[in-house]
Amino acid sequence: METLEFFTLVWNALKKSDPSTKLFLVKRLYTNLVQERLTFDHESAVMKCENPSYERILQIVEPHEVPKRKHLNTKEGQAVLLHAIAHIEYSAIDLALDSAYRFRQMPVEYYIDWIEVANDEVRHFTILNELMKKIGVTYGDYPVHSALFDAGKRSGCDVLHRMAVVPRYLEAGGLDANPKIVEKLYSYPRDVFLSEIIDALKLILREEVSHVSKGDRWFKYEALKRGIDEDVYFKIIKEYYPDFEKRKVKLNISARRKAGFSCDELRRMGAKECD
Repeated sequence: METLEFFTLVWNALKKSDPSTKLFLVKRLYTNLVQERLTFDHESAVMKCENPSYERILQIVEPHEVPKRKHLNTKEGQAVLLHAIAHIEYSAIDLALDSAYRFRQMPVEYYIDWIEVANDEVRHFTILNELMKKIGVTYGDYPVHSALFDAGKRSGCDVLHRMAVVPRYLEAGGLDANPKIVEKLYSYPRDVFLSEIIDALKLILREEVSHVSKGDRWFKYEALKRGIDEDVYFKIIKEYYPDFEKRKVKLNISARRKAGFSCDELRRMGAKECD
């Protein structure tokens, strides 16, 4: 039986721009990993991903230039919404792959976790892509921003920082945002397509909880290994996002608690009640 090297396969998937090729490579990587057909060469060179993998197929603009998600009861509004979320999921595929590729000498469970996440994100992107097709939209029809890639790049020198910034901050923010979008969609007269969007968002929310939980697990693992108090999370996030404690957002307490956040942390983030 053929033996394949893990980090080589991850890099090959990470650097691909074409969605269909990337999705295929991630699914193949996941299958080989769960079937224990991979070797791990931790001493191999770590290549640097200086630019987003999608830069050759998408128009990248500043975040404020991306089309606004509004008028969600119209096909145009739904197209913009689906495209924006699909791009988040596509970016998340690369972030999960990069987290698996960049950091060496971690327990094998760490690599399994992040390839599982990448595989989930592939499924999410596929669901959203199919919905976009139903209204005649292709991934790349709207400009996108590279904020998630940029955050991954900035936090790429330290696994503790990566786990704090990406899953525990950015993806956890998605746990707060998702229900608000669903609530807005529920306010419109229901039709079959709107129901399909809502169902997709609910599925993504359920599975994203586990993604944040994985980040929480490895953040705490690394903090314990270094003998650092977990409260370092706030110091790290403030380093990357100086105004984060001023954000006034409605936290998804239930989802964040399931993902590993403590009530002390959530109160510090502005939660009024937590149990």
